[in-house]
Amino acid sequence: MSAKIILVVCDGLGDRPIKDIGFRTPLEASRKPSMDFIAANGVCGIMDPIAPGVRPGSAPAHLAIFGYNPYEYYKGRGVFEALGIGIDVKPGDLTFRVNLATVDDNLMVIDRRAGRIGGDDSRILFQLLDEELRIPGVELRFYPGVEHRGVLVIRGEGLSWLVSDTDPERDGAPILVCKPLDGSVEAKRTAELVNRISMDAYRILSKAEVNRRRFSEGKLQANALLIRGASFYEPIPRVTERYGLKACCIAGGPLYKGVARYVGMDVIDVKGATGTYESDFKAKVDACVKALESYDLIYLHFKATDLAGEDGNYRRKIELIERIDDALYMIIDKVEDYVIALTADHSTPCSIRTHSADPVPIAIAGPDVRVDDIGRFEERVCSKGGLGRIRGLDLMPILLDIVNLTHKYGA
Repeated sequence: MSAKIILVVCDGLGDRPIKDIGFRTPLEASRKPSMDFIAANGVCGIMDPIAPGVRPGSAPAHLAIFGYNPYEYYKGRGVFEALGIGIDVKPGDLTFRVNLATVDDNLMVIDRRAGRIGGDDSRILFQLLDEELRIPGVELRFYPGVEHRGVLVIRGEGLSWLVSDTDPERDGAPILVCKPLDGSVEAKRTAELVNRISMDAYRILSKAEVNRRRFSEGKLQANALLIRGASFYEPIPRVTERYGLKACCIAGGPLYKGVARYVGMDVIDVKGATGTYESDFKAKVDACVKALESYDLIYLHFKATDLAGEDGNYRRKIELIERIDDALYMIIDKVEDYVIALTADHSTPCSIRTHSADPVPIAIAGPDVRVDDIGRFEERVCSKGGLGRIRGLDLMPILLDIVNLTHKYGA
């Protein structure tokens, strides 16, 4: 059989039962013939991306799914965001993921995403910070990402990634004070630096012409910066070296491109793949089919289901699941020739609007796969499948064994 694998990850797909739709999850309430086809023609289970009871961040969850122990390789989120938007990150660069946000006069967060600001407004505000925010002794660079997201890179001596975030991770709470996470002089200095950046950013953004216009239009102002995910860049072994597979990534969100680049995957840019609600799902699946000609492992990521969970919008999550399913129709006939794994990096229940530790469904179809009796791709049904309950770190060994690329342990 062909040693080719398609790994489909629907971000934040898992959910909890919702009263308004008959105590079903959005996945259970969706019409999804393509996903159900993969489940019916494969082996199913549920997966704890990191471990039972651990609420996974997207970056450590993806590291685990790619076979890299996050407790060893995860050193903060910022580096993945930086790599994801194509920044030439150098060893020693201190990187952060940042959000444009809306705060009141007391620095209380009104909206962590400033109404999901994007487009020219977001770009102009990050450019303004890049031009005007200066602190002696260090070089600061700001880069726009997708919507409200961006990246901060600090270059200088005596810095540490062991500092806390300023993002409270919920609305209605104040911007946090960055604190050192160890007793080093470097961490103390870095925390003080981050707090100064936070206050200077608020001063600059509050006076921005873009925000004056947004206020007059009745839109949320992006008048603050939430800083999180401090990290240094450190090279690690690549997927090609570890698995002998030429791998690529098809995604819209910078974080996911960044994790892929971090582990040595090529990133295929697809027109219309934005990492937003408007992302062109069919263009991404079409690119996946074409990539089978050149790559052994194709990682195909869909972000929008996570956004709907974060917005608490179960109806939109159902709609997105069905849109993704419609796009996946183009690859379901490939199960005759290739291995297709369908799963999520974590659950994002609409009821709590953030990540949870609920395990996610997983289905693996392809030649030589032991097909079980599961006919639908849903959280509770998949839990009865032949895979049982696995962890994210188990996934790559299972896939490699299916395509006969593992070695016997012992004599």
